[in-house]
Amino acid sequence: MRETPRPRETAADSGPGLPQHCPERAFAHAGADGSGTPHRSDGRPPHTPRGARRTDLAGHPGTTPPVPGWPAPLVSGALGLLAVLFALVTWQVAVEGPVLRLDERVGAKLFERGPAGLTQVFSDLGGMPVALPVLTCAIAYALWHRALRLAVYAALTMAAVPALVIPLKVATARQGPLTEAVNYYPSGHTATAAVAYGATALVLLAQPRPAWLREASWPRAWMMPVAAILLTTATGIGLVLHGYHWPLDVLASWCLGPLVLAPLWWVSCRSRRRSSG
Repeated sequence: MRETPRPRETAADSGPGLPQHCPERAFAHAGADGSGTPHRSDGRPPHTPRGARRTDLAGHPGTTPPVPGWPAPLVSGALGLLAVLFALVTWQVAVEGPVLRLDERVGAKLFERGPAGLTQVFSDLGGMPVALPVLTCAIAYALWHRALRLAVYAALTMAAVPALVIPLKVATARQGPLTEAVNYYPSGHTATAAVAYGATALVLLAQPRPAWLREASWPRAWMMPVAAILLTTATGIGLVLHGYHWPLDVLASWCLGPLVLAPLWWVSCRSRRRSSG
């Protein structure tokens, strides 16, 4: 009696054994010309399905995961330490504690050191005629790219400097070095430099980068924040060496600057994620 031919065994019926080679399937994946290039649907990794792919504001495919940035716990911890240090320094200035007397002894040894012309230039970096136009250009650039929210936050951040510094100057009424005048704590020039140059870096980082900067490596792309830190540091050093401020006046403004910039930093990070994702 003739047996009925058994159907060909498929890969799903083969059980736990090794997968069988199927030339037809390999040919189909290689394409009609045998180039070996898989279809777009076959070449996509399984963890990025078509429906889950994110697009940017222009509708082009973007990165699926969020854009990496500074870890939030690290930033929160650093801001917390700066806030504590600022509070301790302000308390010592207000009660004329031992740290204040140490600051005056150290400052007396630093005043009028270094080239007077260079320290004057460094000090002027924190003046409104120099720092404010730099930030104004960055705000105008953000408005040109229709980043209205970022521009508003940058302007409010700069406006917060006199709103915070002037009451502290009046409340502490610290006498300045080499003068009988008071209201020198904290340093307004240092705070202006920290916020103006820091806000400029944050605003520019959130905007679409030019082609030459997109091709640059990350260290070169982060030259703007480094430049802001260097300019702020140079301003504080110039103010102390020229005899305009005590060291604690400058240190307090170095602590205050990042605290004032924190909301703008948050908005800048969100803008970068939206433009990249």
